[in-house]
Amino acid sequence: MHKIFHSWQQFSRKLVGAALFERTIIGLILLNALILGLETDAALESRFGGWFALGHQLILAAFIIEALLKISAVAPRLRLYFGNGWNLFDFSVIVLSLAPATGELAMVARLARLLRVLRLISTIPELRLIVATLMRSIPSMGNIILLMSIIFYIYAIAGFHLFHQHDPQHWGSLGLSLLTLFRVVTLEDWTDVMYTAMEAQPWAWAYFVSFVVMGTFVIINLFIAVVINNLEEAKAERLADLRQPSSRDELLKELENAQQAMRRLQERMERLP
Repeated sequence: MHKIFHSWQQFSRKLVGAALFERTIIGLILLNALILGLETDAALESRFGGWFALGHQLILAAFIIEALLKISAVAPRLRLYFGNGWNLFDFSVIVLSLAPATGELAMVARLARLLRVLRLISTIPELRLIVATLMRSIPSMGNIILLMSIIFYIYAIAGFHLFHQHDPQHWGSLGLSLLTLFRVVTLEDWTDVMYTAMEAQPWAWAYFVSFVVMGTFVIINLFIAVVINNLEEAKAERLADLRQPSSRDELLKELENAQQAMRRLQERMERLP
C-alpha cells in the first residue's frame, strides 16, 4: 500500500511540475474568462446557456483535480500546500465555486466564477512577482500617501479662500475643493478650472501649476521609484529561493535514484563474461 502511495505521489509531483500541465491550467482559466464574457450577451446566453453551464462544471472539475494532485504531491506534509498563499487562494476559489448557482448563494457562485480569472495571477510566475512587489510597496506608499494628503489639505484650504466666491461650484467647500484638486491631479480638463479661477485672480496659474508639479510629477514619480525599488528586492528574493539547497525529500529521492542506477550497473557487470 505504501509503495502504491509513493508511486502515485511521484506521479503527482511529476505531473504538476510539467510545463504542459501548467499551460493546460492557463488555457482552462482563459476559457473560463471567455465563457464569462459570452454569458453577458443575452442572445448567446439564451441559446447556449446549457453549454456555458456545462463548461463551468467541467472547468471546476479540472481545478478540483489540480488541487488534489498538488495536495497528494506533498502529502502528508499539507503545510507545504496550504502554507503557500497562492495555493490557499486557489483552494478558496474552488470552495466558493462549489456554492449552488441558485437561491441565496447564486451571487456567491457568480463571484467565484469571476475569481477563477484571477487565478491567472497565481499561475503565471511573472504576475505573481508583480503582485508581490505591490504588496511589498504598501508600507512605503503609505508615507507617500500621507505626504500627498498634507499637500492636498493645504492646497484645498488655500483654494477655498482664494476662489470660493468666484467659483463656488468647484471651491464652495472643503470637500468640493478636495474633489477639484483630485480632478486637477489627474490632469482631466484641469485647465478649465484654472482659467475660471484666473478670471478672479490673474496670478491663479501659479497656484495650479505648482500643485500639478508637486502632485502629479513629483508624487507619482515617488510612487514609481518605490515600486521599482521593491521590484528589484522581490527579484533578488526569488533568485535566492531558487538557489536554496534541495530539501530532505529531494535529496532522498536523488540518493534512491543513484542507488537504483548503481544496482543496474552492477547487474550488467555481473552478466559480462
